[in-house]
Amino acid sequence: MRSVLPAVADGFLICTTVVVLLGVLCGKSFESRMRQRRSKPRTAPEESRATRRTPDEVRGRAFQRAVKLLAAKPRSIEELRERLAERCSSKSVIETVINRLREYGYLDDERYALGYATSKVRQQPIGRRRLELSLARKKVDRAVADEALNQVFAETPERELIDRAVEKRVRLRGRPKTRAEAKSLFDHLLRQGFPFELVSEKVRAASQAELDETE
Repeated sequence: MRSVLPAVADGFLICTTVVVLLGVLCGKSFESRMRQRRSKPRTAPEESRATRRTPDEVRGRAFQRAVKLLAAKPRSIEELRERLAERCSSKSVIETVINRLREYGYLDDERYALGYATSKVRQQPIGRRRLELSLARKKVDRAVADEALNQVFAETPERELIDRAVEKRVRLRGRPKTRAEAKSLFDHLLRQGFPFELVSEKVRAASQAELDETE
């Protein structure tokens, strides 16, 4: 027994040493493989599919998306350009699609600005300044917007529109009886985009009318 135990002990020690060494080696191999995996760039499925498309397919998909966007609602040229750029990285493809749509008459900033401004004025009495800001947010060129607004307000002057705005406000809240109520009306008309001088005139007139009625 005494002669066997040292041998067994030595054998156990050797086995233990081998196991430890294998564990270290396997661990290093595993870590190495993981580092290699992390170092490899991953390609998104959508990007991978896009790289396999032909130029004609890319243009076709961009054109289809543009038509869908315009079918949902009218848009300015710059608005559409930005939306197309969300899914298409090729500027040349985007410009090709936009030029084709302009040729077909689907994209026209002059028509868009005029239609937008006319529709807004019909929906509610608002002033020129508010429409200027709205068209600027729609990325319409300033000169194009000015031309459209000149046509709209030549047909329906701001004086007529502000009278409608005051009448609507008075129906809802009555004429201003206090300084605070007059200021509230004043701020409301300014937010609607009417010029300061015209707003001051109409608020004074509304306040004076209330005084005349109470005397």
